Amino acid sequence: MQILKHNDLIEVPWKNGGGTTRNIARGLRVGQVAWTISRADVRQDGPFSDFHGMTRILTVVSGGEMTLQAPTGSLAANMWEPVCFDGALKIQSRLKGAELTDLNLMFDPQYCRGDVTVHQTPQKRQISLPSSGLLAFHVLAGSPVLDSVSLTTGDTAFFKQAGPDLELKPDDAILEIRLTLLDQSEAIKLRIADR
Repeated sequence: MQILKHNDLIEVPWKNGGGTTRNIARGLRVGQVAWTISRADVRQDGPFSDFHGMTRILTVVSGGEMTLQAPTGSLAANMWEPVCFDGALKIQSRLKGAELTDLNLMFDPQYCRGDVTVHQTPQKRQISLPSSGLLAFHVLAGSPVLDSVSLTTGDTAFFKQAGPDLELKPDDAILEIRLTLLDQSEAIKLRIADR
């Protein structure tokens, strides 16, 4: 298990001044990005960047909620409800009240498949690792326990060798990010917080 503490994340301001991003991790395939995980603080309405060729799963993790307006219709980005869409869609975000923080998983569907699941009911069980790939867990609330290690809100834990034992108490919530590699001919290297 590798752990990235929330306090170790570095803020990068958006060019349009509408928010900040904190890079959590990325997967590199021959120097190209195959997937990324990041947190974004959204302070105002505005356009999303174009991530052509990537699939995007956005989950509001704290604060308010927002509507994602696309040419094909609108998507509701509600608290702790993952929303999946094409990264090339021309999205205009509209906040519904308060500023918010969201977590983004973006992946190239040629090389991997991504799934995001919220766990928020008391439980104690083992989570299986994908046959080829990795698991990441991002803490939403409380102090969930992974392999006997207690984490706090905003922390992220990574697993590549074996799936962890997960323990949630009544006030705990955690986001499971499952990345399954589709092409083993070129290894995808994990880089945590660009360090």
